[in-house]
Amino acid sequence: MRAMRVLIAGFGNVLRGDDGFGVAVAERLLAGGVPDGVSVLDVGIGGIHLIQELLTPADGLVVVDAVDLARPPGTVLVIRPEIADVATLTVEDRRDTLADMHYATPERALLLARALDVLPDPTLLVGCQPADAERVGQGLCPAVSAAVDVAAAEVRRIVTGFGIPWQAVTGAGR
Repeated sequence: MRAMRVLIAGFGNVLRGDDGFGVAVAERLLAGGVPDGVSVLDVGIGGIHLIQELLTPADGLVVVDAVDLARPPGTVLVIRPEIADVATLTVEDRRDTLADMHYATPERALLLARALDVLPDPTLLVGCQPADAERVGQGLCPAVSAAVDVAAAEVRRIVTGFGIPWQAVTGAGR
């Protein structure tokens, strides 16, 4: 019997303002240490790294990203992402979607993971409403920066719900 394994994947482009939210949350979680059985990935804009990690079976996945849901900036939501089935796409759409070698967005990375039958159930998304995810430059706006701790607490709550208690942990994290 293998030990439980949960992945947390922080997506985002740190050079595009609030789009770097997922990476900021991953860094915050790593700075506090993570429990055994949990891996925190700074995916950035290279979702293919997540796909590679999922080739080793995981029991749960939490994706963290800036998500525009027309809410006030800094609003944190936990949602079950809708993931398209590759079999429902036209051949042309499959070529366009699956030809992306970076899988920079969670949607594309999760689509490929589902197509490869490596997407864990449950897969959840902790999203934060950005103020401006298109701004060129580093740094989150104040409202989104304040949401980093809120999102990190949500991730810890979710992982605990998956069956891995997440208390204060000392160490560098993984």
